[in-house]
This record gives sequence, C-alpha cells and structure tokens, in this order.
Amino acid sequence: MRKQIAAANWKMNLTLQQAEQLLDNVISRPYNLTGHQQVVFAVPFPYLAMAQEKVKHLQHIFVAAQNCYSKKSGAYTGEVSVEMLQSLGIEFVVIGHSERREYFAESNKFLADKLDICLEYRITPIFCCGEPLNIREAGTQNEYVAKQLEDSLFHLDEEALQKIVIAYEPIWAIGTGKTATSAQAQEIQAYLRSVLASKYGSQVAENISILYGGSVKASNAKELFSQPDVDGGLVGGASLIADEFAAIINALK
Repeated sequence: MRKQIAAANWKMNLTLQQAEQLLDNVISRPYNLTGHQQVVFAVPFPYLAMAQEKVKHLQHIFVAAQNCYSKKSGAYTGEVSVEMLQSLGIEFVVIGHSERREYFAESNKFLADKLDICLEYRITPIFCCGEPLNIREAGTQNEYVAKQLEDSLFHLDEEALQKIVIAYEPIWAIGTGKTATSAQAQEIQAYLRSVLASKYGSQVAENISILYGGSVKASNAKELFSQPDVDGGLVGGASLIADEFAAIINALK
C-alpha cells in the first residue's frame, strides 16, 4: 500500500515555546500507526533542531523543512541548503508550496532544481502543485497542474520519481475555509496519477503518494482520505491545534 501521510505545515507561526508545547501535545498521544502511515511536521527553520530531537526515536514520525535552496552552498545569505538539513537528520522538505510560488515567484524550473538537490542528498521532497481560483473557474485546472508536473518532474527517471511525495493544493481552498469536495479531490488527484502514468506507466504512478492540501480539518479528513487517490493531507491551520491534528492523524487509512 502507498504511504499514507499526515503532514503538518506550521508555516510562519508559533514562538519556540509554543512550538515545543504543540509538538509535545501531539506526539505524546497514543496512535496506532502502521508501517504504511507517516506523520510529518514541517516546522519553521529555527525549530528544526528542537523538533528533530523530540521525534528522532519515534516510529513513523518525522520532521520536514518548509523550503530549501537549489544550491549546495555559497554566498546566498539567508538561504538554507539541503546539506544543512541533512546534517540535522531532516528527511523531508516541502517544495513549491503555493505561497512560495506566489510571494517569491518560484518557477517550475527552479523547483525542478530543488527537487534534484533534495534527491541527491536523500531527502524526500513533498512537491506541491495546484491551481488558483481563476483557473478553476475557467475549467482549465487539469492542464495547469499537468504542466506543473511536466516542467518540474518529468526530467526524473522512474526510480527518482518514486522517491517524491506530491501534494495537490487547490490554492482557492488554502486558508479560506473552502474545501474541495471529496469527489473533486478524488477527480483531480486521479487525473494527476494518470499524468504520471502517461509518462512512467501505471505501475510507477500507483506507487506515488498524493496528498490533498486545502483546509483539511478533523471534520472532513476521514471523508477526504477515504478516496482511493487521496493518500493523506498537507495540513495548514488545523495542524496548529493539537486536538485537530491528532484527529487528522487518526483519519489516515
């Protein structure tokens, strides 16, 4: 079975003390996580070492960075390299979140370079794709997200592709309280898998976890995750509330 993943994206929130309290609250609870289920906390850079120390002996629970740079090292003041992340034991990094694309003009090509260096350092990228509201209203979301995959992923070989997690984000549903229906999520995530299959074959496509990200919360997680092509969620606001995120973890199939 594909990996089923509950990934928390804390974004630019919480003080160190608040972050420690939230993480302790969530990870101290009893979960019956099996070998195909994973929990990932994407925390702000200053909290990576703290979070990694807390989870390093826990099974099925990991820490992710929310971003990285596309170069190994150098005169890039303010940036963080995958080599730095690897030295902390970080195993995941979020790549191409819609906020990075929108506010920092990260292109599909730039994200392809980030994917390459993550894979070189054996860090699993959680690659984000998804359409804004105007694209959804125009009915061209399939072509839009297919191009994101083609431009950023299709240079990879089959082995490399299967080391990536994809997170589909309907941008119009992030932080708005709007959520794609479970049927809408299933429809486009099945389409994404078909795009991968067209290039790499259905067997490879079936091995890739595709998460849903867009106002996932405790009340809708189970229905969303029950869809055959929804392999968990990339969770924003609800991941900052211990009870909410714990319930989302327990909704994994």
